[in-house]
Amino acid sequence: MPIFHAYDGTELAYRLLGEGAPLICLPGGPIRAGTYMGDLGGLSAHRRLVVPDPRGAGDSAVPDDPASYRCDRLVDDIEALREHLGEDRVDLLAHSAAGNLAALYAARYPERLRTLTLVTPGTLAVGIEVTEQDWYEASELRRDEPWYPAARAALDDFLAGGASDEVRAAVAPLVYGRWDEAARAHAAAGPGQTNSAAAGFYYEDGAFDPAATVAALAAFTAPVLVLAGEYDGGPTPDRAAELVALFPNAEFVVQRGAAHFPWLDDPGAFVRTVQAFLDPDVISVQAGGIRLAHRVWGDPSAPPVVLAHGRCGDSRTWTAIAEHLAAEHRVYAFDFRGHGLSDWPGRYSFELFRDDLHAFLEARNLAGATVIGHSMGAAAAYLLAEREPGLIGRLVLEEVPPPFPLDPPRTPARRPDEELDFDWPVVPSTDAQLNGPDPAWQERLGGITAPTLVIGGGPTSQIAQERLVWLAGRIPGGRFVTIEAGHLVHTERPDEFLAEIRKFGLS
Repeated sequence: MPIFHAYDGTELAYRLLGEGAPLICLPGGPIRAGTYMGDLGGLSAHRRLVVPDPRGAGDSAVPDDPASYRCDRLVDDIEALREHLGEDRVDLLAHSAAGNLAALYAARYPERLRTLTLVTPGTLAVGIEVTEQDWYEASELRRDEPWYPAARAALDDFLAGGASDEVRAAVAPLVYGRWDEAARAHAAAGPGQTNSAAAGFYYEDGAFDPAATVAALAAFTAPVLVLAGEYDGGPTPDRAAELVALFPNAEFVVQRGAAHFPWLDDPGAFVRTVQAFLDPDVISVQAGGIRLAHRVWGDPSAPPVVLAHGRCGDSRTWTAIAEHLAAEHRVYAFDFRGHGLSDWPGRYSFELFRDDLHAFLEARNLAGATVIGHSMGAAAAYLLAEREPGLIGRLVLEEVPPPFPLDPPRTPARRPDEELDFDWPVVPSTDAQLNGPDPAWQERLGGITAPTLVIGGGPTSQIAQERLVWLAGRIPGGRFVTIEAGHLVHTERPDEFLAEIRKFGLS
């Protein structure tokens, strides 16, 4: 493992995982070797993870002065690592007890941080205390689990001051979203990775000055992500929300089904959330209870255009179109639920995608925007235009699936073996609706008040073009054009696509 030297000469080790811009990842414990973080659920596929072992743990040396384990004195170890990496500013991620260390670092060296990600973080540094009641209320969420009675009894001992390995082992199921084989192995490795004797110095008197730290963080303007676990007791989502309120530029996410180690409980959800936060081109917004990731181009004061992608795609499929439209418009392209970097909740339907579009328009205050949808996104758009006349200013439907039962119906699809950029249940759920669409989808087309352009891909498209002509005719003020490109019109024939929507009224 590579090493660097702390301010007092102590040799500190760190691991490097993945490629790309560095992300310093501080392990919790406190004083626990960073190996327990693994590759953070696959985050190393997107960033170069720099995972230091705290002094006295893992491959780092034991310091001469045990008082140097105190949390506020460890701040300069992080600064030494930044200098060693040769980075003027860094992205910093901290887990659990290291949330305290990261808060102190942000307060002391705010100019050195590009972003700060706090994962189920400790909060004592800012004066937020996790109470026994927090732990008991969190444990009640797990009462139907078979291991609950033993864990609940152990929690009583733990909160009464029992810190033996036996007590910790018995209470361990409460800090994992799933108590499966992987969680049991992870928990069993904990004692061997942690310097328990050194951990006692971490919280010694003088380590924290909450009033001063809170005041400093109020002026900390870098983006902050606080990620809490739904089932976590330390901190609970409510306590984590208190932490969020201390930062002027913070995003708050509660990972469903997760406890204290969210990258183990649902690696995909964890990586999508953190990846979206760290990508400067991606913004996340909570819309209708779903985190929707999106990209934005153009002048904020320009007329808005919202781009809605097709099934199995995401906002990136619109990049070329968005860059052209951005000359005269403020362009938003978002990922529907179950796609790209948005939440993947597992339940999908055209109505839920409609609701995503509706919630996104409301969350971004985009009433009256032009909406351009492709395929599934187009279906969501016309369903919304039916339900909320006047919400959409202009409507472009590219290769929209018409509201007729498929003939012949689609047979059950088989999931591909490779990793997907979308949640596979999207496919069987929407295939079922394409085979048997709600008759109301047809009946309400006449209620659409937005001027509507329907674009068909011509004879090589899998969609019956005569039914697109019919659909355009049912919408008051609707018109139909053909661009012979097949189903992917805006990617195969972008110039002609842009020309047609400009004729339609987009300058």
